[in-house]
Amino acid sequence: MSLSNAIRQIELATRPIHPETRAALDKRWAELPEHAKTPEQLLGRCAVGCEGTHGVFPKCNLTCSPCYHSADANKVRIDGDHTVTEVTKQMGLLRQIRGPRAHAQLIGGEVSLLPAAAHRETLKAMRAVGREPMSMTHGDFDYEYLLDVVTDDDGTPAFDKVSFAAHFDSLMRGRRGAVRPRSEAELNPFREKFADMFLDLKKQTGVKSYLAHNMTVTPTNLDEVEQVTRDVLAMRYDMMSFQPAAFIGDDRRWKEDFQEVTIDKVWERIEAGAGQKLPHKAVQFGDPRCNRHTVGVMVDGVFGTVLDADEPKDIAARDRFLAHHGGMIFGDIPRWALTIKVIRAILRHPGDLPPLVGLMTRILKRAGGLRRVLRAARAGKVSFKTFVVHNFMDAEQVKPAWALIKEGKVADDPKIRETQERLGACMYAMSHPETGELVPACTQHSVLDPIENIGLRKLLPLEPKGERPAGITNGRADELADANGSRW
Repeated sequence: MSLSNAIRQIELATRPIHPETRAALDKRWAELPEHAKTPEQLLGRCAVGCEGTHGVFPKCNLTCSPCYHSADANKVRIDGDHTVTEVTKQMGLLRQIRGPRAHAQLIGGEVSLLPAAAHRETLKAMRAVGREPMSMTHGDFDYEYLLDVVTDDDGTPAFDKVSFAAHFDSLMRGRRGAVRPRSEAELNPFREKFADMFLDLKKQTGVKSYLAHNMTVTPTNLDEVEQVTRDVLAMRYDMMSFQPAAFIGDDRRWKEDFQEVTIDKVWERIEAGAGQKLPHKAVQFGDPRCNRHTVGVMVDGVFGTVLDADEPKDIAARDRFLAHHGGMIFGDIPRWALTIKVIRAILRHPGDLPPLVGLMTRILKRAGGLRRVLRAARAGKVSFKTFVVHNFMDAEQVKPAWALIKEGKVADDPKIRETQERLGACMYAMSHPETGELVPACTQHSVLDPIENIGLRKLLPLEPKGERPAGITNGRADELADANGSRW
């Protein structure tokens, strides 16, 4: 590499906002429906959204009610080579369209059914294209498996940090030691055991972790959300994510009227468990009918939100930072490069320092004041927490809405039109390298998963016989028609 090229690379690495990131954000904003282009919208301003894998390991060894996977998902065998190959393709397209950095979920069926080496290599493949991977799991695996995932064959750590999201709720069947849990409280020892594995991992290997706790909510366990929130806040989870159940996937496992559980009802119970209001209107990812979240610092049981929509100074600071620094990447960057990046950003906008100091002062006040924070920090009782609700849509509406979107039409039916709006503002995309298309997760689960699994059953039968059928790529049969009657 010539000196001039080296200087150019250093300049790009330390530029506050990488030009590819800026281009991806501008594209994302331009594609959002008009109703989503609000001052609090983060998509297209500081984030492109989350990403997920599909068709790479649909099999699961638990049975849950409800289950978002298609009815024949367990008729496909786990194949590590297939997973690594397909995830690499999918992440490559996401890198091309959505820029050099994003959070991506390694999701399908149960990720811990993958051989540890394949799991590890898949995470490496995701990181190689700037993705921050999160492994989605039911958490029912042993420490030895986790250790094998995060360390190479010679025993050295393969990663500095890993992210896992564990799903625990009383609707799950087959967990070792809790085959048919009768309450959410019965699962607390398993929640604690899972989180403790990552404390042991850090002690043994030095590998840090980010942990999310996921829970599906139906009328059966809605009233337990309050206690789950209270219990999990005392554990070592960084995020608490709740998903009101939707009529997606295996309809044999739809046992209740999921419409009774709304995003508002779930949030009310989260707030009751947290013991305080959790402001969420200052920022938004995608459509507010789909997602609700807040992030802040937890100080010995008191939550200080980062932004409060009722505080005008917070909103002024938000708008200033999004305008000047939206798109700055802080994760997985060498310390020297990050230091220079921050210095360049300050020099470019020195007037942003006083609003930043003011915001930090208000966060401390909301968390109980500086003395309380310092006292809690000495006791190890300060941590950042994120609360999230993801409200998925029913397949009955998604299928016709997606078909009309593909035709470039707007629905006359108000419910279908609302679904189209929500799909257009979706924050969670899945990649189809064979078409160059990104699709919303609800579309993937409602429309495409059943078709993909027909091809996967041929490509990866439970009892392998002979060679792979000709004409099958990326886990699907080329001759299969999509919901609109066209090939994809």
